[in-house]
Amino acid sequence: MGKNLKGRECGKGICQRKDGKYTARYSAKNGKRHERHFDTLPEARNWLAEAQYKESHELVTDHSILTVDMWFAYWIENLICDLASNTRRNYRERYKSNIQPVIGTMFMSDVRPMHCKAVLNRMEAEYAGSTIRQVYITMGTLFKSALMNGIIGKHPMDGVRYTKPLRAVDDIKFLSLEEQAKFLEAAKRSHNYRQYALLLETGLRTSELIGLTWDSISWEKRTLTVNKTLEYRHKQGCWRAGPPKTQKSYRTIPLTDRAYSILRECYEERDVRKASEVLTQTLEYLDRRTGQKMYLTMRDLVFVNWRTGEPAKNSSYDTHLYKLCDEAGFRSFCMHALRHTYATRAIESGMPPKVLQKLLGHASIKTTMDRYVHVTDDSLVSAVRQFEANTISP
Repeated sequence: MGKNLKGRECGKGICQRKDGKYTARYSAKNGKRHERHFDTLPEARNWLAEAQYKESHELVTDHSILTVDMWFAYWIENLICDLASNTRRNYRERYKSNIQPVIGTMFMSDVRPMHCKAVLNRMEAEYAGSTIRQVYITMGTLFKSALMNGIIGKHPMDGVRYTKPLRAVDDIKFLSLEEQAKFLEAAKRSHNYRQYALLLETGLRTSELIGLTWDSISWEKRTLTVNKTLEYRHKQGCWRAGPPKTQKSYRTIPLTDRAYSILRECYEERDVRKASEVLTQTLEYLDRRTGQKMYLTMRDLVFVNWRTGEPAKNSSYDTHLYKLCDEAGFRSFCMHALRHTYATRAIESGMPPKVLQKLLGHASIKTTMDRYVHVTDDSLVSAVRQFEANTISP
């Protein structure tokens, strides 16, 4: 216990100097001593109590000793905990694989654009442009948060760019009208035919399809509401319910006649399908819009595996789709290609991109325009003919 000039106890870690000021000090977990001087005893006590509280709760009090590793650990657990689990998992993977080996042990205040550029340069030979972009976004978001919280004075990513091109829009897989018709004909032999057909009618993400429950469908209004997702977590060996990908992913989709018929057929068979023990579970998740707890009752799922009576995993859908493509002589594509195909058909039919953005649940119109608005050769010819028909000849 420290004492004041009159010999009275000031409290642990506090003492009074000969000039009358009070010194407060404590040792951090890393062994470094922190010390401050104050005019009054209450000021010293308040500072010490706050500093020790932050230290015990792993909040950084001395930014000069904060490493990139330390800031990432705090950032991922405390500042972006409201993001989708897949997003946080991607941040962790990219940090551990690509960012940490280069700048993880550096002090935050020492990181410069050349160090961030070095992270990207090391990836150039071995990684696709899309993965490099993910690392770029991870670093940018990490350091932007540090700047906003006063940890650093300047963003070290300023002026840093990546040069490897992303996958061209022309490389994104979608089915032509002829391919779509042939695929649906071949898919009729599959127990997943209804799922494939529904994706082509609604543009749902796979996790939204898997998590679809009967209470999300309005037979009267002929709509389907997307308000949750479901995915299987292989590492934990369990199913996890969650909110849609973003705020904009909450949406209500008017059903086409074909989509309505598919869902009606499933509804009429709901009591005769096989049901496993898994369907007795009720999963809890947080609504991204309100922060309230919500529940997914597994027995109310629209789609379950015909053989096991369990929900079909994302990976098993893709595996089955690859096999179906091989048997039918198609080029292989994944479930997400059906969402791309839906978007392409929508644009070809004249749907405004802003409307398509809402139906797909995109947060930004740029995503819709850059990723999904494909201009096929047939649509080019059709557009020129339409232009020609409405143009006055000179």
